[in-house]
Amino acid sequence: MKINVIKKRASNSTTALMGLMLFVLMIIVLRQNQVFFNSRPHNSFIISTPHAISRHNYNHEVEKSKSIINCNRSHYSYDICSINGPTIFDPFKSTFYDMGSTNNNETNIIVEKVKPYPRKWENFTMGQIKEFTLTKGPIGPNCLIHHKAQALVFSLGGYTGNFFHDINDGFIPLFITINSLFPNQDFVLVISKLEDWWVHKYKDLLQSFSKHPIIDIDKEINVTHCFRSVTIGLMSHGFMNIDPKLTPTSKTLIDFHKFLATTYGTGQGQGQSQLQLQLQPQSQHRPRLVLASRGGSIGRLILNQDEIRLLAKRIGFEVILFEPSKTTSLHESFGLIHSSHAMIGVHGAALTHALFLRPSSIFIQIVPIGAEGVSDICFGKLAREMKLVYEEYKIEVEESSLMEKFGKGDNLVLKNPKALQEKGWSQEIMDIYLREQNINLDLNRFRMYLEKAYQNAKIFMAING
Repeated sequence: MKINVIKKRASNSTTALMGLMLFVLMIIVLRQNQVFFNSRPHNSFIISTPHAISRHNYNHEVEKSKSIINCNRSHYSYDICSINGPTIFDPFKSTFYDMGSTNNNETNIIVEKVKPYPRKWENFTMGQIKEFTLTKGPIGPNCLIHHKAQALVFSLGGYTGNFFHDINDGFIPLFITINSLFPNQDFVLVISKLEDWWVHKYKDLLQSFSKHPIIDIDKEINVTHCFRSVTIGLMSHGFMNIDPKLTPTSKTLIDFHKFLATTYGTGQGQGQSQLQLQLQPQSQHRPRLVLASRGGSIGRLILNQDEIRLLAKRIGFEVILFEPSKTTSLHESFGLIHSSHAMIGVHGAALTHALFLRPSSIFIQIVPIGAEGVSDICFGKLAREMKLVYEEYKIEVEESSLMEKFGKGDNLVLKNPKALQEKGWSQEIMDIYLREQNINLDLNRFRMYLEKAYQNAKIFMAING
């Protein structure tokens, strides 16, 4: 702090006295504002790193700050806002204050609000997301915990718990945002609606993004945090997509696959799971096929799954039944799928694991009646971006259990799902096609797809092992 006390023609004694008074006053202020507290135990991944600091101690960084609040609301799927300078977070008000503000009476007050979840078009979903405020003008509270890094804030309050949405709405946008805004930079993940099971499941992946402990922002009720800057929100390029033209470093979905490999390609895991018990020493002559099963799910079950499994074995595959759950180890899942040569399954969240396949692997998506569009958006595009050898097996009306309910007549449900869906993908329509429909595959028809997949898998295996 630079204080100029200049008074022309002042006597030497007066100047000395005023200097002494200012020095004493500064000592008193510093002592009054000093904050001491004990750090929390470091036995949890969700902790903060406290450092005693007051607003006055931080003034040397904010006096010359020209912090500006910026928001980009031009995108269909997300909003993103930032304070480009030191900021204090008040958890009680869910507000980030620009620390460049020095006067509560400022007339040029800026206030922005944002919900940090990349499904902006879904009003119902966004209604469950906590809103954060960014403000410049009024002075914020004193800072209790000082972070030397910047903060990246986002929410898990949408569809967390569904593996597809964990990746599509969470980790792919996080990968895009970091590579677009924070390449090779230090930052802290600050997360709303955080759940313990989610942290346990994705702990290794989260630590690959940031070396700092996560801040569970909803539990920091009486603790203020300050950061060098803050960004609130995640960037998205659409369903299961990373557009290299939109990232400064030209990242693609294959780069995200490589990032996953750095985290899960280490073979970690404890004990022998049901998945591991299925694995035999891999034959040098039999390509491995992963059959993604929806056992225990509602809808889109393969009713003759055992027959399909036997058929694939007869054709020449080593077949592994893969039935993932919320607690399935991602190290085990990655190890299985990355070492396999082909994967098949009905449209659903389990097919998100196709991200674990090596490029040029074989991938067959079984597409139920009425799910043609969503199947391509979610996993067809993924397959093309991952450069997989991709096939869609679109089931016939006779292979759908909906025929028993609606008949084979002129009912729009079976004959023209597109016409029915033009009015919107309502909950009723979604239930019909995704929850009430099961599949009984035509063995003769599906055999042709398996035989082609086997030939392609043999070629892939000969080249890549």
